[in-house]
Amino acid sequence: MKADAVRGHLDGLLLAVLEPGPLHGYAIITAVMNRSGGALELRTGTIYPALKRLERLGLLASRWESIGERRRRCYRLTDEGRRSLAGERADWRQFTAAIGAVLNPGSNA
Repeated sequence: MKADAVRGHLDGLLLAVLEPGPLHGYAIITAVMNRSGGALELRTGTIYPALKRLERLGLLASRWESIGERRRRCYRLTDEGRRSLAGERADWRQFTAAIGAVLNPGSNA
């Protein structure tokens, strides 16, 4: 899948994979890839700036955790992040309905 396809939806993807609980960066990349059936493969250079931006906006919180012998920054949703995710989902439903209406005219999908 083209990287451009993710543009504009990255925040929602990151918030969604963090909804079940905290994850570190590589686990976030893996979760997106697994949940998309391998279609979405995010790069570290893409997600880390986005995670930092979402944290600055108050949608995520992070802390250093020791995982085995490694220290990793783990991210979790804040209450504001959960509200933002709900908005992202509503926007996505509207977007896909509008695109579906154009690509599949006459369909009730």
